Amino acid sequence: MANNRKLGRPTDHRKAMLRALVTYLLENGKVETTLARAKEVGPMTEKMITLGKKSDLAAYRQAMSFITREEVVAKLFSEIAPEYANRNGGYTRIVKIGPRRGDCAEMAIIELVK
Repeated sequence: MANNRKLGRPTDHRKAMLRALVTYLLENGKVETTLARAKEVGPMTEKMITLGKKSDLAAYRQAMSFITREEVVAKLFSEIAPEYANRNGGYTRIVKIGPRRGDCAEMAIIELVK
């Protein structure tokens, strides 16, 4: 994890939540979440895309062990990673969108850069 934010959760719950967010981000291209979560999800997503660029069996298995859905891994290796073949990092963008109405938590959209 980037800065080891604990996000107010036990380790197993936090890892499961971040894995789910990475999977959702790779599947849909963008996700709206809190700023702290977005800052944690960014580096994890970048690592998955870098694995996708390697495109060998070991990288595929590593991605499968982290991403929760097999079709998302297939999409990562066949569609997403080839788009970034000539790009060295910086695959995600975080855009702040202001506070959440209920608890005033800073919200952000994290998206894949096209």
